[in-house]
Parts: sequence; C-alpha cells; structure tokens
Amino acid sequence: MAVSYMTEEGYNKILAEINYLETVKRPEISAQIAEARDKGDLSENAEYDAAKEAQGIMEAKLAQLKSLISNARLIDESRVQTEEIQILNKVKIKNTKNNAVMTYMLVSDSEANLKEGKIAVSTPIAQGLMGKRVGDIVEIKVPSGIMSFEIMDISI
Repeated sequence: MAVSYMTEEGYNKILAEINYLETVKRPEISAQIAEARDKGDLSENAEYDAAKEAQGIMEAKLAQLKSLISNARLIDESRVQTEEIQILNKVKIKNTKNNAVMTYMLVSDSEANLKEGKIAVSTPIAQGLMGKRVGDIVEIKVPSGIMSFEIMDISI
C-alpha cells in the first residue's frame, strides 16, 4: 500500500474510529452471534448469518483502517506555504466559462469530503492545480471534458 499523507486531525479521526470498532462494535457483534447461536439450528438461522456477515464487514473495515494508519505520514501544517498550491492549501478558483467561484481545500484521499469543501489531492482538479500560483489560468481535463479555472487565492 502506498504512503498516505494526512493531517493530525485526520489521523486522530481514524484512530478514534479504530477504537470504536474494537471496543464497541466488535463486542456488540460477538454478542449478536452468541445470541443467535443460542437459538439452535445454525443452518437455517438468518440472524446468525447476518451477524457473521456484519462481523466480516466490520473486521475488513478495521483491517483497512489499520493499514491506512500504518502507512500514514503526518503533514507538518506549520510548513505549509501559500506561494504555490500544495496539499492543505485552501484554493479559491473561478470557472472561466460561467464565472462560478469555488473554494476547495486540498487534502489526503482519506480526508476528502466534498460537503466540507475538501478534495483529495489525487483528483483531476487538485492534480491540475498543484504547483500553480494566484493569477494562473489552468485547463484541467475532467471526465466531462476540459475545464478552465483562474486561481484567485491560496490560503491555509
């Protein structure tokens, strides 16, 4: 698995989720399995099958999160600059076709959340913005074609 860059906040969120899965969800699912097992014949016990499936899904998610954490590299937020676009920058861009202005924060894949305006650095738009400066006009190939943006502001 590749190295995953993340903020301390993102790292701590994943650690909290791992802790929740291990200390709350795992015992809950184990109790559901035990309860279903106590009801007798396992060959036709839908509750048992559902609990075992939930256990498998939860354990897979736990393994994925632990892998992500084991390959994580924390970004030193105090060293983030604003001369040119890099991870952890907030970027204000204007679509040159319709003049729509958007602000995005470039974050690691594991921290991306479009509702919060956080896009992953691996996305086509973020890739096209990386290394650019205020005033630059960039043309970025996206699934729907080519989009043109003017970089209006770079902040932290």
